[in-house]
Amino acid sequence: MLVVSKIIANKEAYIKALEKRNFDAAPILDKVITLDEDRRATQAQLDNILADSNTLSKEIGILFKNGEVQKANVLKEKTAQLKESSKELATKLTGLQTALIEVLYTIPNIPHDSVPDGQSDEDNEEVFKEGDIPKLEEGALPHWELAKKYDIIDFELGVKITGAGFPVYKGKGARLQRALISYFLDKNTEGGYKEYQVPHLVNEVSGYGTGQLPDKEGQMYHVTGDDLYLIPTAEVPVTNMFRDDLLQESELPVCCTGYTPCFRREAGSYGAHVRGLNRLHQFDKVEIVRIEKPENSYKALDGMVEHVKNILRELKLPYRILRLCGGDIGFTAALTYDFEVFSTAQDRWLEISSVSNFESYQANRLKLRFKDKNGKNQLAHTLNGSSLALPRVLAGILENYQTPKGIKIPEVLVPYCGFEYID
Repeated sequence: MLVVSKIIANKEAYIKALEKRNFDAAPILDKVITLDEDRRATQAQLDNILADSNTLSKEIGILFKNGEVQKANVLKEKTAQLKESSKELATKLTGLQTALIEVLYTIPNIPHDSVPDGQSDEDNEEVFKEGDIPKLEEGALPHWELAKKYDIIDFELGVKITGAGFPVYKGKGARLQRALISYFLDKNTEGGYKEYQVPHLVNEVSGYGTGQLPDKEGQMYHVTGDDLYLIPTAEVPVTNMFRDDLLQESELPVCCTGYTPCFRREAGSYGAHVRGLNRLHQFDKVEIVRIEKPENSYKALDGMVEHVKNILRELKLPYRILRLCGGDIGFTAALTYDFEVFSTAQDRWLEISSVSNFESYQANRLKLRFKDKNGKNQLAHTLNGSSLALPRVLAGILENYQTPKGIKIPEVLVPYCGFEYID
């Protein structure tokens, strides 16, 4: 959520910056400023009435003490009128504050200067590419065929139990899943991230805190009986651990990692490009989250990118990094890098990670602050990244590592799996 004082101070710059998102900000920023002016005027009126009421109360006490009962009663009538007026103003103030917050929730984050112009994912900017694309034997199969051939993932059984997009992993497929989770967590903890196990359901306040609500409400599974939401990513519960916190500067950075299943309705996603593991309603992911001082957050973002690079280098998967354009960047992010692994059997790039800096956008929603060395409270910056999402990593391994002998397991995963081939 944007800070109102910064909207007022930077209105024209914000309007220009949000054009990158194809977002017409002028009318809504004007509405924010008008609501804030009304809020401040109402607050000033209320403060004045309360001050007058306090003054009169003191005078009444003195009059009663001096035996001037008639004068005291006249002032009591005035205080009663002031009390009624203060109630009306307090109700008005609450309404204005609520209206202001609701409007602020509809404004996306200001994109970083480096975010390229563009309308869609076709306009994203490739900034890095590494790894050799393997040459597969003739007749190489996509992962959904390999899953059936080696009996390691059963998509139809998932349909029977739940529905499409909920696969069942079997035998070596399940063990490979577990190996990837353990490997990712070990890499993250070695990189200085503290591991957490967090709830897989969150309340509405948590959804608003990290920006999934109201923006992505239709994409989240809602447990209506308890008004809870199944998490779309560990980012939500992990970041919300620090909601309403006031940290000390010495505590920063805070670096967290956690494994969770993720649940996404993915409404409107159809076609061959979402076949198999390419898009699921339930999948596993290991996440990294950082809380940083503002001046350090972009250096931290670069460090997160390098961290994910090193994991993909160890897995020996060909990958590239894209800087997302204004038309494709997420609602809450200021800058996002997407990692994509090349699926040789499908002859296409598959997104496997997004690493983002939200600057103070989430922190303002969360009221997540830190006390700097001068004793001043400041909003922190939050960052998060997939490290990594399992389905498409698994798809890349199955497809790129297939051989006539079977699917070779990346060397770094063999100690975790306990086997070298799926055959």
